[in-house]
Amino acid sequence: MAIDLKSLRYFVAVAETRSVGKAAERLHMAQPPLSVQIRNLEAQLGTPLFVREPSGMRLTDAGSALFARAREALALAREGFEAARAVGAGRRGRLAVGYMFSLGYAVLPKLVPLLHRALPEVELQFVEMSAATYEAQIVDHKVAVGLCMPPLQRPDITSTIVGMQPLRLAMPARTPLARLASVPMQRLQGQKLIALPTLKDDSDTSLVTGLLRRHQVTMQVVERVETVHAALALVLAGEGYALVPLCATVGAPPGVVFRKLTGVTEGFDVAVCRRHDLHSPFTEPFIAAARQALR
Repeated sequence: MAIDLKSLRYFVAVAETRSVGKAAERLHMAQPPLSVQIRNLEAQLGTPLFVREPSGMRLTDAGSALFARAREALALAREGFEAARAVGAGRRGRLAVGYMFSLGYAVLPKLVPLLHRALPEVELQFVEMSAATYEAQIVDHKVAVGLCMPPLQRPDITSTIVGMQPLRLAMPARTPLARLASVPMQRLQGQKLIALPTLKDDSDTSLVTGLLRRHQVTMQVVERVETVHAALALVLAGEGYALVPLCATVGAPPGVVFRKLTGVTEGFDVAVCRRHDLHSPFTEPFIAAARQALR
């Protein structure tokens, strides 16, 4: 049985006013079509909903049973319509945010308050991502937007650069290079390197690989790890050096120090990545907040 909301609205108006004429005025319609609508509803249900009396329209037992539920249904429908409008306008909804683990300590304490101010009625869910998982989590809709480093390079992904993390050399505090305020690239020649994953299998896409090549420096890759924090653990253990983003200095373990590289201005781009076919009113406010958090 298909009963539309319009029929319920007509029924509720007659029940509340106890008059077809008054209900018609409230609904801004003529009385005869309203009477037809009520008769059609009664025929559809197979039972009278009103008793016509000189004092007005009185609900039958069947009408009373429908009345309470009809008002609830109309109220729920109004709430649903308003919720849809609010989500469509970017005022309310839910946003799943992915972030690279290495950015967490440095960026989230700034980003989260900005998002709460920009999207006060939006429920935020934060999902930790790694270099091995962030592409799949965005492509498979596990997150709506991802704060990625480096940006994804795929035709079905839109990436907007929102900041940059300068390079830092991570080393044990006891190493002689730790005594320098800035480390010349030539001092890395022949040293052991704890490497982070490249964007693709092709090592030419790596920022670090390109930097070493330009300065004609060769380092021995002794380990390639998935996260910055895994790299720092191996640095602390004395396994080698790591070239990491500046955000790695926040929450780093004691015993690991970070130094600038002399004359090096390169850094890791940070981007907001999302599926190309995803159109959300929350995207632009998120991008603006991310840019501010990464200043």
